[in-house]
Amino acid sequence: MIIVGLDPGIAILGYGVIEYKGNNFKVLDYGAIITEAKETFPNRLKILYNDLGELLDRYKPDAVAIEELFFNKNVKTAINVGQARGVQVLAAVNRGIDVFEYTPLQVKQGVVGYGRAEKKQVQEMVKLLLNLKSVPKPDDVADALAVSICHAHSGNFRNEFRIK
Repeated sequence: MIIVGLDPGIAILGYGVIEYKGNNFKVLDYGAIITEAKETFPNRLKILYNDLGELLDRYKPDAVAIEELFFNKNVKTAINVGQARGVQVLAAVNRGIDVFEYTPLQVKQGVVGYGRAEKKQVQEMVKLLLNLKSVPKPDDVADALAVSICHAHSGNFRNEFRIK
């Protein structure tokens, strides 16, 4: 099974592409799609949609796993990132790819085994589980890989976490 994990964002969209077979992980690709603040907001959404679409077309994943948004204070940022997240979901759905969403707590639980784990613990487990030489940077990339690992460990390949 090929899984694309996404850490949604408008400025930085972290992604991680893994193959999960027989409880083993193989990293296929990871990185970030970056949009510049000088671009118009609609153009930033277009860049995210097109670049993510190219990635999905290249790897033809069985599933896209995306982290749910969590914001404390900044409503404007939450709205912008929410719109970007919608574009990212649309890129997958338009290609017939099932999309699954996970809360930050579920991602930590799925990677570390403890829902209140620190960010550093999650990053180190991503490095360990995927046999990487170092923790991917920026943090959004490590987070995206964590989301893909969470989906692999969840067994939720056809159930309630799917966006319908």
